[in-house]
Amino acid sequence: MLDIAVIEDPATAESLLDPVRTRLLEALAEPASATMLARRVGLPRQLVNYHLRTLERHGLVELQEERRKGNVMERVMRASASSYVISPAALTPLQPDPDRAPDHRSAMWLLALAARLMRDVGSLLAGAARERRQLSTFALDAEIRFASAADRAAFADELSATVVALIGRYHDEAAPRGRTHRVLVAIHPSVPAHAPTTSHKEA
Repeated sequence: MLDIAVIEDPATAESLLDPVRTRLLEALAEPASATMLARRVGLPRQLVNYHLRTLERHGLVELQEERRKGNVMERVMRASASSYVISPAALTPLQPDPDRAPDHRSAMWLLALAARLMRDVGSLLAGAARERRQLSTFALDAEIRFASAADRAAFADELSATVVALIGRYHDEAAPRGRTHRVLVAIHPSVPAHAPTTSHKEA
């Protein structure tokens, strides 16, 4: 079972978003037959079987084992991953393009960059999994509390200058065996751990 599976196919993404199938995938963190799973989630076995066939067709569940139960061969299934991420590649015509309107201080541009990060790393991770090799990446996650907007702006300017200087020091366009890497630095306000869900008020 993978830790994270990246969904790039639109049909697979659509099947994953069905609420019943999401429940089944969550329940299949522990392998189960259709009968066991039906009891686990409180749904009719025929309905569970139908959704399991769809999930298996899209590679979201996989066969753990087959075992004989009386005169019937029982199939025990499990989720193919512990968690799933839908890549923006699943929305090919609609995915955001960060090259369309670069703006260092735009939250929309930051979202477009984040979408590209998810798409690219997801694609690289899927390729590494197929080839059974490690993917070399680096990430840094931290929180900082600024005393003022002026301090935040000064920090962003200093951070930008430092990163640009590092890129200039280590970038080697002529390296015969070099490999290009993408560097993404972002700053945004933290979301409280128990922030209320945004709801639309009735008119």
